[in-house]
This record gives sequence, structure tokens and C-alpha cells, in this order.
Amino acid sequence: MEDAPDVGMDAVQRRLMFEDECILVDENDRVVGHDTKYNCHLMEKIERENLLHRAFSVFLFNSKYELLLQQRSGTKVTFPLVWTNTCCSHPLYRESELIEEDVLGVRNAAQRKLLDELGIPAEDVPVDQFTPLGRMLYKAPSDGKWGEHELDYLLFTVRDVRINPNPDEVADVKYVNQDQLKELLRKTDAGEEGLKLSPWFRLVVDNFLFKWWDHLEKGTLKEAVDMKTIHKLL
Repeated sequence: MEDAPDVGMDAVQRRLMFEDECILVDENDRVVGHDTKYNCHLMEKIERENLLHRAFSVFLFNSKYELLLQQRSGTKVTFPLVWTNTCCSHPLYRESELIEEDVLGVRNAAQRKLLDELGIPAEDVPVDQFTPLGRMLYKAPSDGKWGEHELDYLLFTVRDVRINPNPDEVADVKYVNQDQLKELLRKTDAGEEGLKLSPWFRLVVDNFLFKWWDHLEKGTLKEAVDMKTIHKLL
């Protein structure tokens, strides 16, 4: 390892950075290996070795079709205090999260992280209730040192859930309807209230979200599914 563990890094984040092994993939989403979360998010390594890892983004809606947003904790190594979709993380290099069939490994990881980050019990978010809608590939620096280079699975679910956010992961949560999200986007673009959105959430918003949300409300979400294409949003 080239860098000593960061002195300023929160103890919980440091443990996750070195214990969690992300799944390395090529640009066609074929598994090519694994590496620590730390190495997968070092911008220098991403650029030098073209490290690309598998990720997921959950969009959880309540029965009124309002989307649950979270603000990332201030102790997060990448993108602290930015607002983003319900839950964003990585399937890990372990048997239960490597299952390719029906995207089950990614759905298992999503259920795990909804509990870790938001305290949502597994029984509130059954894995068979996640609809994988698509995949996107993107790269985004966080600051000079850290960043993301991810092949991201985009998952929708509609559930009324119990929430008990983990302060190590989440600073705040809120539900928004389409108009409220559009107002949040307007404020972000205008630089109001210091609001920032995660780059992956912004890519989903700009390319897919409102169209998919309309399908969700109309009951035609299956028409929006495209798991064959990998959208390269670089």
C-alpha cells in the first residue's frame, strides 16, 4: 500500500475502507478481481490502473411515490454532506453478492446496506421487490485524492419502511415528490443553501430519473427496464 492510513479518517470509515473488498469489473461488467474499498477510491490508482468496481444505487419510494433522499455523513471519505438517492454502495467480493443471475448479488447487497446506512429492516425491503432498471458507467473525482469509477446498477423499490439512520453513514433524510426534487435541483444549480448533489445521483436525474418515475406512477415500470445496455456517462 502506497499511502499510510489517513490520520484524519474516522475509525468506522477506516475499518470499512480496508476490510471491504469491492468487485473489480471490466467495462462489459465481467468480474476481473477484487480490491479494498480504499484502493478502489484512490483517484491516482483509478487513473493509473483504470480500476473499475461494481456499485449500486437504490431509489426507494413510499406508497405516495415520494423518493427517499439521504445526505451523506460528514465523516464519509468521499462526497461528505452531499445529498443523494436513498442508498449508494458496493456489492462486496463475497459469494452472496457475486450472484449474477437475476442481479441477485447486487440486490442482496442493497438489502444489506439499507440496514447498515438507514436502519431499514431486511423484512421491509425483500430482495425480490427491487427492480433493476439499468446500468451506468461513470467516473467522478471527489477531491484531489478520492473519487469514484463505478459500474452502477440502478434499482427501484416501492415500500413503506421503518427508518433509523446510522449517524456514521447518514447526516439527514427526507422524502421528496417530483416538484420538490426539481426545486432542490434549482437551489443546487443556483448555489443556494450550500446544497450539493452526488455526481452519480445527478447523472441518474439528468438521464433517467423523471422518465422512470413517471413509469412508476403509471404502473408501467417494466417498460423502462434495460439491463442489456451499459450507459457510459463519462
